[in-house]
Parts: sequence; C-alpha cells; structure tokens
Amino acid sequence: MTESYTSEQIQVLEGLEHVRKRPGMYIGSTGPKGLHHLVYEIVDNSVDEALAGHCKNIQISLNADGSVTVTDDGRGIPIDKHPRTGKSTLETVLTVLGAGGKFGGGGYKVSGGLHGVGAAVVNGLSEYVVATVWREGKVHVQKFDRGIPDGGLVVTTDNQKRRGTSITFKPDTQIFTSGVEFEYETLLNRFRELAFLNAGVEFTFTDLRVEPHRVETYKYDGGIREYVAYMTRDKTPLHTDIIYMTQEKDNVVVECALQWSSDVYNDNVLGFANNIRTIDGGTHLEGLKAVLTRTFNNFARKANKIKEGEKNFSGEHVREGLTVVISVKVPDPEFEGQTKTKLGNPEVRGIVDSCVSEKLVEYLEFHPDVLGAILEKAMQSMMAEDAARRARELVRRKSALEFSTLPGKLADCQSRDPEESEIFLVEGDSAGGSAKQGRDRRFQAILPLRGKILNIERADDRRIYGNTEIQAMITAIGLGLKTEEFDASKLRYNKTILMTDADVDGSHIRTLLLTFFYRYKRDLVDRGHIYIAQPPLYKITIGGGRNVEVRYCFTDNQKDTIINGLRENQKYEFQRFKGLGEMQADQLWETTMNPATRTLRQITIEDAAEADRVFNVLMGDRVEPRRQFIETYGPRLNMADLDI
Repeated sequence: MTESYTSEQIQVLEGLEHVRKRPGMYIGSTGPKGLHHLVYEIVDNSVDEALAGHCKNIQISLNADGSVTVTDDGRGIPIDKHPRTGKSTLETVLTVLGAGGKFGGGGYKVSGGLHGVGAAVVNGLSEYVVATVWREGKVHVQKFDRGIPDGGLVVTTDNQKRRGTSITFKPDTQIFTSGVEFEYETLLNRFRELAFLNAGVEFTFTDLRVEPHRVETYKYDGGIREYVAYMTRDKTPLHTDIIYMTQEKDNVVVECALQWSSDVYNDNVLGFANNIRTIDGGTHLEGLKAVLTRTFNNFARKANKIKEGEKNFSGEHVREGLTVVISVKVPDPEFEGQTKTKLGNPEVRGIVDSCVSEKLVEYLEFHPDVLGAILEKAMQSMMAEDAARRARELVRRKSALEFSTLPGKLADCQSRDPEESEIFLVEGDSAGGSAKQGRDRRFQAILPLRGKILNIERADDRRIYGNTEIQAMITAIGLGLKTEEFDASKLRYNKTILMTDADVDGSHIRTLLLTFFYRYKRDLVDRGHIYIAQPPLYKITIGGGRNVEVRYCFTDNQKDTIINGLRENQKYEFQRFKGLGEMQADQLWETTMNPATRTLRQITIEDAAEADRVFNVLMGDRVEPRRQFIETYGPRLNMADLDI
C-alpha cells in the first residue's frame, strides 16, 4: 500500500507552539524537576541583573492559586519597539525564542542563562503570565495566555518612581499533567545557594499557600566564605581562618574559599560557573585540583616533609578534609547541553591555576601554622592509603578490586548489558534467599549483606578496604578504588537498589549504605544510579474463597484507609511483615521487584551543602551536633507518614 507524502504532512509550528509540543527539549521533563526549572529560569534573569550590578533585591512568592511571582529591582526589561520584530521588547523577550541580552551587544557581560530561552519557554508552558515593568517613571503591564499576548501593553504613571521587573506565571496543567505543586524546601535550597554565590544580594522567599505565611530572607555579605562556613559548622576546623581569594584575569572572575577539617576523611568540592552548579566538573575544577596538588607538594619538598626519591602527595591526599567552593564568572561559557553540568572553556583551567596559585602561595607563606597543619593531614592521608593497600593485599592474595573474581554471595544476572541490568543489595541472607528465588534472572542480580556495614564516615581507607561486605559491594558493582575518577563504563549495573526491612534497623542499614555511596563514589548518586526499594508493611486479605482479594500497604495510613473503607461485617485479615525474610518469593517479586508493579525511589541531591552537613552530623564522630539535630527535627517526624 502506498501512503501519500505531500506538503500537507509537513507541520509548521508558529511562535511557542514548538515549546508546548516538545517541552522536554527545553526544561528536561514535565515532572517536578521541569516544573521547578521554570522558577529557576525567571529567577536567573533577575540574578543576571545582579551580576551586572543593577539589582540588590529579588523577591519570590508561591501564590495561593498555584502561580509564582518573581520581582527584582533591576533596570526593568526594555519596553521600546524592537527593531527586528516590530513589537515591544518586553513582548519580544516573552514570545520569541533566543531573544534576550545574553548573545552580545552589551546586554550582559556575564549570564547564567546561556541559551536565552528562559522567559519565552516559561511563557509558552504557563496557563498565564503577567509581566510588569517599572521603568522611566511608568508602569508597563502585559498579559499572556499560554504564550499568546492577551491584549497589548498597558501603560500607567508610576507615582513611586520605582524600577524593576515582576513576572507572575502559573504553570499549565495541560503540560504538567502530574501536578503543579511546588516543593518549598527544594526552591529554598536553591535561593540560599544563589545568595551565597552573589554577595550582598538579598533573596526573600514567601510561601503564601499556607497560614501563617512562611517567609525566609537570605543575604550574605561574605559570599562564598559564608558558604564554606555554613558547610563546615558541624566539623572540627584544622585552621580557624577560611582561606579566600578572588581575582579577575582576561575578563574571567575567579572566586575561591577553602577550609580543611581535622575530623573528615573526604573532600567536598563545589564548583560553579555563572551561578550554575557544575556537578560533572569542568575546566575550573581541573585547574583548582591541579594547583592544590602542585602547591602543597612544592611546600612539602621545601620543608623536607617529602624527601628526594619519595613519591609526591596525590590530589586525594592534599584534599582530604577539604571543603571548598570555587565560583567562576565567564563571559562566554561553554557548557555541555542545556543542563549546564560541565564547564568546557579550556582557557579557564589556566586562569584558575594562575589566580589560585598566586593567592594561595602568598597566604601560606604568611601562615606557616596553617601550612604545617595541612601538610600533616596530607601525610597522614598518604600513610593511611599505604596501610589500606597492605590491608587489601592481606584480604585477598589478588585484589578483588582488579575484578578477577566476583563475590561468592553474588547471584549475578544473565545480561551483560549494564543499561538493562540492576543489582539489589539485600539485608540479610534470609531475605537474600527469597530475592534470589523471586527475581528475574535475566536482568536482576542479588547481593545479600550480613548485618550493618561499616560506617564509612568514621573510617579511614585501611578499615574500608578491610571490610568484607564493602569489598563485596565494590567488586560486584564495579566501583574501583576510592581514589580513582568515576568511570561509568566500569559499572556492571545501571541501577543499584537498596532493599532493607521496613523497620528501624532497616532504616539504619539503608543510611549506612547511602553514606557509603555518597562518600566513596558520590558520582554514583549524582548521576542517579542509586535507588531505594519500597517493600510493603502489611498484607491485607479481604473476603475468602474465590472472592479473595489481596492488598499490600506501604504505610499505616494506607492500611487504615483500606480497612476503614470496607463494608460493615466484611471479613479481612492483615499480616504485618516484620522483615523481608517473612515474605514469600512471589510476594517479594510482585510488590517490590517487578518493574511493572514496584515503587522505586531514586536518590538525588538537590542541595549538596546540606547533604554533606547532614551526613557529617548523623554519621560523624561528634555527639553534640547529632543530639541537637535529633532534638530539633525528631519531634516533627510523623512515623506513620514515612514511606522510605
């Protein structure tokens, strides 16, 4: 059969129709992440005004009707007629993709919104947008309906003579079909981060959806120095001063703040380019790591800490216990894709190296006590690594980390394609046996874990590599050595799923596992490879005989809802699963392992600074911060609502 193929089959999308047709191309997804991205796009425009030196106050409010309002005291979007479109510049910015002040022409020297599609995309994906501009003694207002202007620009006199821009938008439920509920904490974390990165700019965040209204205000005159202080407030500092440096070279501004802690065995390196967190690294982080390693090795050899013929410190030795924030402002940033997770400008590496080297050497020469403490920490780290290497050799004659053998307890899957394969880390041999019987052998692997694994937050490398359960996980998953760069090609499974009992002990084991992955190979978490399985708490059997119905409940609230919804005198029985080991293999498959019916929770890190702090507080050596945390947040927990 021949199908016609003519001009009628060629579709031409006008204006913002393409945005509405393919929203994922612009905001990643139409789920919660994409929804919050709309807010970030508008706020980033206000931040660009701050970067240009024209804005000091940014106000964000979540309104009762589900809309969001972002207001700044910048210069205000221009409202004169645009020479290319013949429309007002305000309407052009909100209806034309690629229109903005970020492509040269003197609009912005530095901008986080690289592609200039933010405002127009938000307009296209919103039920309505109301744009208000205070400029030149007048108020200019224009409304839009799903990206289309609803009337022209309305101009009135402004008696207050203010300036700035306010954008109110309501996400369109035709696009965001899973809901338009904004998460207060997610947005709050981002605004706090922006306040740290933009010293002196005040962010006010108000939630008008609740009574009484929630209001948070962030302003940090100390900028990233206060950011580092915030992240290290529950750690024991190796030196009291936060080492800070800032310099501009070839129109690139480099700002860096560093502090080492004595009670931490890992580093926490946060990199930003034009206010965008670069979770996949980039040339600015490469330059920073290189200069740190080189500088401290030079000082160590000058002080005879490292003698001739002895090996240098590695980068991991130097950075052990380090918390650092590096922020660069680049006029023409080269990011990998719209997600902007890796900076690619090759010139930035050398600029960071040069700027940090000059300031760091100067600081250390005037603070020999700080230099001595850091060198001693690095020396201890190198000695611990040597001890860890010997421990690995004692555990196995041929290191399991060379992937010559797989753990004996591992029930591997048949597939050798990592993309479709997944591994369950299961609490206990009993549950592991049920999981092995219930799994789909084609793509599901099972690794039973005995008891509670080592708390990696309190352990050095020697103890980590000497622990049998951790050795098994490292080998099975394909993680390699802790000090090696993350290599996704070595992963044997795309999903690592933590499956523990739904009780306090199970929660503790899950937290220990999350601590291991976060500290040992954080990239595994950042790239979305870690998941939590959700086994049911109860099995409810309703009726009997041929009319029996089985329901599984994951919370006490679900159980009560089902039972309260039964007809009067309707018979039922319910079973409380005390552990995974009590579940039959078919039950475990049906409720927890079957991709068609299970519920998995993907572990993501929205706020890296807060995640680092919480892991340190809950799993670290110091008792007092942990006690304060429990006393503060413990009473707020409603255990019946917990479903993890």
